[in-house]
Amino acid sequence: METFLIRALQLIMSLSLLVLIHEGGHFLFARLFKIKVEKFCLFFDPWFTLFKFKPKKSDTEYAIGWLPLGGYVKIAGMIDESMDTEQMKQPMKPWEFRAKPAWQRLLVMVGGVLFNFITALFIYSMILYAWGDEYIRVSDAPLGMTFNETAKEVGFKDGDILLFADGTAFERYDEKMLAQVVDARVVTVLRDGKEAAVYIPEDMMQRLMADSVKFASFRFPYVIDNVMENSPAAQAGLTKGDSIIALDGLPISFYEFVDAMGQRRDKKLELTNDSIDLRQIALTYIRGGQEHIVVLRTDSAFRIGVNPCSPAQVMPLIAKEYGFIESFPAGAHLGVEKLKGYVNNMKYVFSKEGAKQIGGFGTIAQIFPTTWDWHQFWYMTAFLSIILAFMNILPIPALDGGHVLFLIYEIIARRKPSDKFMEYAQMVGMLLLFGLLIWANFNDVIRFFFK
Repeated sequence: METFLIRALQLIMSLSLLVLIHEGGHFLFARLFKIKVEKFCLFFDPWFTLFKFKPKKSDTEYAIGWLPLGGYVKIAGMIDESMDTEQMKQPMKPWEFRAKPAWQRLLVMVGGVLFNFITALFIYSMILYAWGDEYIRVSDAPLGMTFNETAKEVGFKDGDILLFADGTAFERYDEKMLAQVVDARVVTVLRDGKEAAVYIPEDMMQRLMADSVKFASFRFPYVIDNVMENSPAAQAGLTKGDSIIALDGLPISFYEFVDAMGQRRDKKLELTNDSIDLRQIALTYIRGGQEHIVVLRTDSAFRIGVNPCSPAQVMPLIAKEYGFIESFPAGAHLGVEKLKGYVNNMKYVFSKEGAKQIGGFGTIAQIFPTTWDWHQFWYMTAFLSIILAFMNILPIPALDGGHVLFLIYEIIARRKPSDKFMEYAQMVGMLLLFGLLIWANFNDVIRFFFK
């Protein structure tokens, strides 16, 4: 329950901020061109609002709705989410949206997207300034990677160190690296000290989307940070700094050791007799450059009684700090790369597996950590701002991009689409969006109950 509340709070805070910024972009450009804004609402408010306030000498009412699916600004003389068609039947007023030149209306419509994108770049810049950047170069991972079943079917093996995709070196494990893998014809890996080629099928991304486990993860060395007093490890003579490299003669990483102990515990519960002592294990470890083997018996929970070093302590991290000024170009570069990666992945949405992966608010909430972490909160908020900017600029009626499309048509053709056409386009767009929203959240429900 606590995990749910933490994620829900992060989601609400993040989306509320981004909606305010998006609608604020429309609002500020509208006021810049002296267009009357009748209402500024955070969240939607069909039938009633939770809060509303109208300052004296102001044309704008500020409100908070009860349906947290977005927000809106009601701009005078415009067909939008409010569907106020009666206003459009009245004589045109000089302060209305429709009375302004097309270029001013165009800037009003792109204002939300522009503000969201600038916000993302600013947040990324401040993240780099406050926390710097740390990552593990994939080619330097000492134990390579652990791969999911789909990757293994293609030819990857646990322990492979990723080197190149069609001759281009991998740098860090992120969305760009995954795109390099799925778009490549050949991925070169280092396997048992020798280079090996893995040939990538054309439908690699579709296969990965059908797999619920991510493509790969780092294999972290199992290095002991401290040993608990009177524990099996202490009695066997293990000490801080020992690096455990094998279990019963089989090479392992930390998570592989944890999985193996879990499997032994489960198997123990299934056995009807104690003829097989699953708690007895042989560990191979390195101390002072020398390899040693010790046999010990775990406790009843199949633990050996040590705390491991964190990944940051045992992996070769590349770390960089940024000054205030240099953080801005670095943040802008990071934001553009995130946008390019997201746009590149959009082509997979229209596949059968891609449609299944579309998620609603439950999926969005899952990207936030289960414990409060300001670094991750702002990182995810910046990414959501990129997504919000891109999705809103798509040329779909009812979205900003739909209005932009019609305005570009007006500029080229030198005539406006009729009000009746705009009404129908708005209704069609809203039906499409509500249909997508229902489908996305339906997928969340299916995943929750059947996976």
